[in-house]
Amino acid sequence: MNLAFEIVIFIVELLAIIGIFAVIMKVVKFAYNKITSNPRIMSHKLLNPKEYLPEEEITTLNQVFYLAMIVCFIVNILYSLFNWGSSVDNLAFFDIFISIIVAMDIAWEGRKNKWLLLLLVPVGSLNYLLFSSIALGLVEIFHQAVFIYFIKVYFEKFLKYTQTNSLGITIMLLFSIIFISFLITMPVENVSPLNSLEMVSNAFTSNGYAILGESTVGKLNAIVLVWAGFILSGVGTATLTVAIIKRHLNSKFDDLEDKIKKNKKN
Repeated sequence: MNLAFEIVIFIVELLAIIGIFAVIMKVVKFAYNKITSNPRIMSHKLLNPKEYLPEEEITTLNQVFYLAMIVCFIVNILYSLFNWGSSVDNLAFFDIFISIIVAMDIAWEGRKNKWLLLLLVPVGSLNYLLFSSIALGLVEIFHQAVFIYFIKVYFEKFLKYTQTNSLGITIMLLFSIIFISFLITMPVENVSPLNSLEMVSNAFTSNGYAILGESTVGKLNAIVLVWAGFILSGVGTATLTVAIIKRHLNSKFDDLEDKIKKNKKN
């Protein structure tokens, strides 16, 4: 009798988690579609990346997005498998966040896509926040396993985007250096994935090797600031270079135009 009751509770809680995630997905997708379909919002200067960055830089950042998502998948898997002493609440919200991002990119049609969407439901994270059921916690292994599949999917998307837009794969060298250093730093320095990522980011951008911030949010903020500064410094250098070259070419064209005019008079 107790076993049957526990099975019923397990099914009810599992269905409740699936339903909650489906509602969250619907709300996020509805809000996203409302924003992106509104011409007034999308045409606003503050939301136009071309107002801040050159078009080539935007294309490169889109390329980097797929690699960044792969890192997020790996970090999420590592935190799920090992206890790194971090705030479980933050990790649960992070898991839910990246699950929503991936799920929004999947169509609801087709048996395969429906299974992927079902496996993307962050059962372990929502269970921790709502029920704390041990039985539901065991289902988390299937959720993390699907991220291994999406590592392959997003890498293929990266290659396709790179070829479609005729981009170079030099960014892969940068990614490989950072990723290998990230994996080495964890066991060598005996630190968590988040701390390792922060240390590698600081070392790569010549900001030092120290961990900045005590909380999870503080460390994530430090990583964002480091990479935002790296990107903006690159944009500034590129913009200055273009301005110098443009001024030099304009000067050459002016000289050439003056010579043509003189030749015509003669």
